[in-house]
Amino acid sequence: MSDDRFLVHSINIPPDKSGELLELPCEKAQWQWMSFYVRRLQPGDVFKTRTADEEAAFVILGGTCTADWGKGPQRIGKRKNVFDGFPYTLYLSAHQAVWFTAESVCEIAECRVATKAKHESKLIEPKDVSTNLRGGGNASRQIVDVISPAFPADKLMVIEVYTPGGNWSSFPPHKHDVHNPPTEADLDEIYYFRFQKHESFAFQHLYGNDEVGSRTLKTRDGDAVLVRSGYHTVVAGPGYDTYYLNFLAGSARSLAATEDAQHSWIRSTWKATDPRLPRVRG
Repeated sequence: MSDDRFLVHSINIPPDKSGELLELPCEKAQWQWMSFYVRRLQPGDVFKTRTADEEAAFVILGGTCTADWGKGPQRIGKRKNVFDGFPYTLYLSAHQAVWFTAESVCEIAECRVATKAKHESKLIEPKDVSTNLRGGGNASRQIVDVISPAFPADKLMVIEVYTPGGNWSSFPPHKHDVHNPPTEADLDEIYYFRFQKHESFAFQHLYGNDEVGSRTLKTRDGDAVLVRSGYHTVVAGPGYDTYYLNFLAGSARSLAATEDAQHSWIRSTWKATDPRLPRVRG
């Protein structure tokens, strides 16, 4: 299976232009659950959309806009980019419309998941997210829980992760491709990468079954990795702080996963988290 099934590149659009940076409906991704889009709006641009039998999350990557999903226009967005604070995120329920009107240059990541359930649409502000530091030593990273399993949604879960340059993340490697509650859920997962410098990069290693084989993907700014199955882990290039946005959906509203046991010993060596963390604050 080629790397094209796992690694998707954004379109290179000039910074002063609007457009879809990444378009990945689930049919094109060739998997069951998630469709994923990233778009840039210039000041004054309007983006209108609605959900069908699906729930959606719209994460403001950077910039400010007004959004109206039936409760009147509300100004959302605060951070200049993903390294400038916690996100505003709109959870939109099935059969609901929303209008975004950009006040500044605004970039929005959108994920949709099919559902028959009906939940209440909700704006998640920076004060509503939770954050924690995970791992230790050079496997330290910062986790920002945006839509956790406790959030009143059907399948969709959303997480932001910050990994200092040179550190490992999603480590020890883990997998979530078997429905075996409460030990493990069968989840598809998107990793959407952003960096601060043009030359920045990170590597994502996927391995552990016949579908994935063993492959290492070099990711650059705006790339998305589709984790279909198998173990996976990330390492940030030295000097290149790495952000990735995770969307997950699957057989259960749970983040239960199985670690690769041959690497679990590393936990016993962790004495402290990296002093460069936390990378962002509210």
